[in-house]
Amino acid sequence: MRNVLREWQTELKQTFTGTREEVPPWVPRLAAGDDAGFHLPGSAVWAVHGGMPTIVAGIRALLMQALHPGALAGVHDHSRFREDPLGRLAGTIRWIFTVSYGSTEAARSASEWVLRLHESVRGSYVDGHGAARNYAANDPELLRWVHIAFTDAFLSAHKLWGRPIPGGPDAYVREWAQAGQLMGVDTPPLTEAEMRRQLDNWYDNGELRCDERVAETVAFIRDPPLHPVLRPGYRVLFAAAVTSLEPKYRELLGLRTARLGPIPLPVRLATRMTLAVVQLALGRVGPSEKAARDRLQRLGYPS
Repeated sequence: MRNVLREWQTELKQTFTGTREEVPPWVPRLAAGDDAGFHLPGSAVWAVHGGMPTIVAGIRALLMQALHPGALAGVHDHSRFREDPLGRLAGTIRWIFTVSYGSTEAARSASEWVLRLHESVRGSYVDGHGAARNYAANDPELLRWVHIAFTDAFLSAHKLWGRPIPGGPDAYVREWAQAGQLMGVDTPPLTEAEMRRQLDNWYDNGELRCDERVAETVAFIRDPPLHPVLRPGYRVLFAAAVTSLEPKYRELLGLRTARLGPIPLPVRLATRMTLAVVQLALGRVGPSEKAARDRLQRLGYPS
């Protein structure tokens, strides 16, 4: 069992951080800085982003983001997600944890770095109504879509498999709106109800679509090039992401909940067990949170 956990730990670190090192080089730098940053211990953001359901949330966010043809065009045309999917994942995780746990300067710098990368991401796509449109990754509409799809995914997964959120779901949406603002989203939603309303507007207005490109992306997300030791657990987590989707988005993506003939499989229980094993392999408190606590202790914040 110990050897299995050690192998899981090694491959999970490689998957999430892009390195087999004990701690990625950027993590210790989260202990630097002269202020508390945007989020503190006891916040809704720390509660959600410090939990294992974030793994399910990441899969759900990728599925949802694929439904906007403009967002998908940027990934399809400019990203190396096929050649280096784990590298792209590691970059996203680095930004999330830096904004969640880093100082104000670190969070702003990380977001500005991502926005600079986006400056060259431009092209054209066919929208949900069949009209040709130009896009830029830093377009306000696309930035809003990515932010809301992310927030919705992380909140939904945590509500299913996580612990109570300090202040409730609205607190998470309100706190993580700061990340949206850092990424150029003007007036991001501040409540769960408003977030859902804005998300559903894209669906109701026919802005979302599923075509061959979406189907290709979904197939890749369903079966990414993971190490064999991780594949059984990933199948459970993918099924969890599909289960967590609202039926209308699941149908639009061409996905179905896991079943054995007419009998639904116990995905929620299997997911809880899989996440428990992942937590056993990685530990209850991640290195990013530990680095942030070191900074806060140095600055005199209470433990």
